[in-house]
Amino acid sequence: MKRKIYKQLLNWRSSKEKKPLIIGGARQVGKTYSVREFGQSYSSFIEINFITQPFYKQIFSEGYNVDDVVKQISFLNPNAKFIEGDTLIFFDELQEYPDCSTSLKFFKEDGRYDVICSGSMMGLNYKDITSNSVGYKTDVMMYSMDFEEFLWAKGYDESFVEMLLSHLIDLRPFNDLEMRRLDSLFLDYVVTGGMPDVVATFINEGNFSNVMPLQRQLLADYEEDIIKYAQGLDKAKIRSVYRNIPVFLAKENKKFQITKVAKNARSREYAGCVEWLRDAGIVNVCHCLNFPELPLKGNYDESKYKLYYHDNGLLMAALDEESSMDLRQNRNLGVYKGAVYENIVSEALTKQGYKLYYYKTENAQLEMDFFVRDSTTLIPVEVKTTTGATPSLNKLIDRDSYPDVKWGIKLSHQNIGFNGKFYTFPYYCSFLLKRWMESLNKQSEAVKK
Repeated sequence: MKRKIYKQLLNWRSSKEKKPLIIGGARQVGKTYSVREFGQSYSSFIEINFITQPFYKQIFSEGYNVDDVVKQISFLNPNAKFIEGDTLIFFDELQEYPDCSTSLKFFKEDGRYDVICSGSMMGLNYKDITSNSVGYKTDVMMYSMDFEEFLWAKGYDESFVEMLLSHLIDLRPFNDLEMRRLDSLFLDYVVTGGMPDVVATFINEGNFSNVMPLQRQLLADYEEDIIKYAQGLDKAKIRSVYRNIPVFLAKENKKFQITKVAKNARSREYAGCVEWLRDAGIVNVCHCLNFPELPLKGNYDESKYKLYYHDNGLLMAALDEESSMDLRQNRNLGVYKGAVYENIVSEALTKQGYKLYYYKTENAQLEMDFFVRDSTTLIPVEVKTTTGATPSLNKLIDRDSYPDVKWGIKLSHQNIGFNGKFYTFPYYCSFLLKRWMESLNKQSEAVKK
C-alpha cells in the first residue's frame, strides 16, 4: 500500500546535507515495510534487526569507525555488499540496542553509505540517542494511515484527493452522490482505523469480520510492550491509564482525570504515565489552553488534558462488545459518537503536524474542541455531532476579548459552507485542513501584492 513517507524518503536521499535518519512511531504503523520498499531503490540494501538478530550487537565491539563496523557486518553476513553512494544500511528495532545511535555521527562524517534507524517508540531511550548523536541525525515520525492513504488503498488516486481539496478551496458543495459515497468511505475508515494490516485485511476480505480481532491483538501487544519497556515507572498504572481512555472520552467533557482512574488514586502517584504513553506514540495528548490567544507554546495547563488513541481503530476495539457490534453491523456510533469523531479529528490534526489544544472555562459556558493557527490568527475547530447551534464558536469569533480569533472551522456531517464567520466542512475533509489553510494564505498574499 502506498504511504506518504516514501516521498519523504526520496527527498531525504536526494538532499545535499543528508544525515542518518531515525524513523519513530508506534509499533506496526508500517515503518519496517516502508523502509524495505524504499531500500529496493538502492543497489545494495542491508537490514539489521536487533531483536531477531541480536548477534549484530557485536558489530560495534571494535568501535564506531565506519570501516570497522562494515568489516564486522561483512564477517557476520558475507553476502552484504557495500557500494559507495548506493547502499542503504537499515538498523531496525533500535530500542533493543540504543547504543547503535553512537555510530550515526561516524556514518554522517564518513558519507559513503546511507543509514536509517527505526523501531517502536516503546522503550526507545531518546535521551541516550540524542546525547550520542546530537547534530548527526534527522528525526521523522511515522503514523498509521490517514484517510488519504486509506483512499489510495481503496483504489482512488491523487487526482481524487485534489478534487476534494478543490471543493474546499472553491467553497463548492459536494452533490448528493458524492456526499453519500464519501460518508460511506469515511465510516469504513472510522471503523478500521489506519493500521496497515487492519486496512489490508478489510480491503482484501471486503468486510469487518477479521478486523476486530486484529485491532484487539494490537491493544494486547501494546500492553505487553508496556510491561516489557516501561522502566522506572509503575507498569500497572500506565496500563490502567491506557485502558481508561475510552471511559473518559465517553463522558461529556472528555477531560482525563487521574484521580478517577482508580479508587484513592492521586495525580503524583501517576507522574510520568501519560508522558510515557505519549512518547511511545500510542496516545495523542490535547492540553487545555489557559486562554485562547497566541502564542500557543507554553499557554496551557499541564494538569488539564484529554487523551486520544493514536489510531481510531484501536478506540473501536477498546469499546464494549455491544457498541463494537452495533457499529460494525448497523454503522451506529451510539453514545460514543462524540468520542469517536473527536478522536479521529485529533488523529487527523496530529498527522498534519499540529499540536493539540482545547479550551474550557471553569463554568463550562465556553468550550472548544481544538485549535489550529496560521501566522497571525488563532482558529477554533469545533467537532459537531449534530447540526445544531454553535454558541462557543460564535462567542470566540464575535467577542472583543478574543482578538486573536477572527474566524473558525466547524467539522460535522454538513456540506461545505461559509456563513461569514466560520467554515463548515464534512468530517472526511479534516485531513486536508493544513493544505486548505496554506491555499488561503497564498490567496491572501496574492491579494496584498
